[in-house]
Amino acid sequence: MTLLIFDCDGVLVESEAIYVVAELEFLSKAGMSFDRDEYIRRFMGLAPDQWEQRLAEDMEAQLGHRPKESLFAQFDEFTTQKLKDELVPVKGARSLIQSLDGIAKCVASSSSPNGLRWKLEHTDLIDLFDPHLFSTQLVKHGKPAPDLFLLAADQMGVPPVECIVIEDSSNGVMAGKSAEMKVIGFTAGSHCPEDHEETLLADGADVIVDSYEQLESEIHRLSR
Repeated sequence: MTLLIFDCDGVLVESEAIYVVAELEFLSKAGMSFDRDEYIRRFMGLAPDQWEQRLAEDMEAQLGHRPKESLFAQFDEFTTQKLKDELVPVKGARSLIQSLDGIAKCVASSSSPNGLRWKLEHTDLIDLFDPHLFSTQLVKHGKPAPDLFLLAADQMGVPPVECIVIEDSSNGVMAGKSAEMKVIGFTAGSHCPEDHEETLLADGADVIVDSYEQLESEIHRLSR
């Protein structure tokens, strides 16, 4: 039996494009500077607490002080409004996933449980997966650790070696490979830089796809 484990942000919904622009804009106002592609490689796919910790370390290195707690609350307000205004599904997601009859599916995301559910409801994708939604808050260590994917496989009753992870981030790809699962690097999201394919392959992805149409054939090939 094959289990498809979908990441959410940047794979099912176009939230990463919103996050990257909003985060870099917000952090620039706070006095921090990042190269966009390097920021995507290092920060994308992290759980919120890991993102805050890594950001605090970078702020101390760049500015000589750690952020005030209020900074993260202000950031949450800023990005939440952006998501409400702009969030859409990744092109082709619903039609392709609906067509995958007979293959078990779930979502394993670094989003909070409420945030994950809201994103899928807001983009009319929730019925494709509910109740098989797994948030990073269910495990001790988020991506790039394998814990979340291993939990999803265990809860779905499928051995890790029979799982296929669909991931757009370096941290997610590394998590999938650490779990000894097959990993499809997904670059169809509008946030992905031009060299993202090379980055995900270097992180261990078994194959790269840049559309949901291409994803279907790779799923069937890896399922054999």
